[in-house]
Amino acid sequence: MRLPPLKALRSFEAAARHLSFSKAADELFVTPAAISHQVKALEDWLGITLFKRLNRAVILTKEGQNYLVGVRNGLEVIGAATENVMRQDATGALHVDTLPSFAARWLLPRLSRFREAHPDIDVRLSASDHLTDFNREDVDVVIRYGHGNYPGLRVDKLLTEEVMFPVCSPSLLDGKHPLRSPADLKYHTLLHDDMRIDWQAWLTMAGVTDVDPKKGPSFNDSSMLLTAAMEGQGVALGRSTLAADDLLAGRLAQPFDVQPIQAHHAYYLVSPEEMADRPRIAAFREWILEEASVSSGRFKSRTEQAQYR
Repeated sequence: MRLPPLKALRSFEAAARHLSFSKAADELFVTPAAISHQVKALEDWLGITLFKRLNRAVILTKEGQNYLVGVRNGLEVIGAATENVMRQDATGALHVDTLPSFAARWLLPRLSRFREAHPDIDVRLSASDHLTDFNREDVDVVIRYGHGNYPGLRVDKLLTEEVMFPVCSPSLLDGKHPLRSPADLKYHTLLHDDMRIDWQAWLTMAGVTDVDPKKGPSFNDSSMLLTAAMEGQGVALGRSTLAADDLLAGRLAQPFDVQPIQAHHAYYLVSPEEMADRPRIAAFREWILEEASVSSGRFKSRTEQAQYR
């Protein structure tokens, strides 16, 4: 099937509708010369004359009138098909893959707000920490933790993991061995996960030497770690993003006003560049970036208030 360039067809249709190259140019945000060039290119491609050029006007030839009917119908069909496929792309399923701990502690408690804002988009949430191959896996966007270096992909920073600090159940702040200073950790169980920064680093920074940094139960997921801390099973190293909601709600407490460890990592929303602006993905990106901004502001406000108490 031989088809002329779409740009030339659009220029011809607009010029024929207005019977003016200038008005067609205004509609298509180009110059009259560009319209004239596209129409002439179409005439050369067809081998027929579509317009009679007069001094200050153009009129359609008989061939131009006949051709306009088919071109207009064809453009209407293309436009309707385009609107239909874009409507379909703005609804349906959106597959989001994220870290298990981030899903449990941060994303899931907020996801109902996305459903309320976008009831036609069904989020399919999966949890993993492996590198995603977008060419082979049925995944639209992923949320990952690190430095944000993902070549060839669209990367948006969500939340900066600013600090790590001890957290525990509020019940451990009092009792037989109340937590008043880092030295009191020797009376309590240390809880561990698989993150890069561990108790050894924090205890060294806090100047504590008589606490075994390796002792205590370990979890391969930070969400389980925080759940164990909330249940009073020991003291965990909490990260600002994952622990923020539980601290604000009073389910966790910071036992010491001690300088935290800087984490220097962040959570990123990642998607293929060619898919990044598809309606469903764009809607999710806009929503989650706003949620991240609100979350960061709440935690920052709480931290500042704690510093001035």
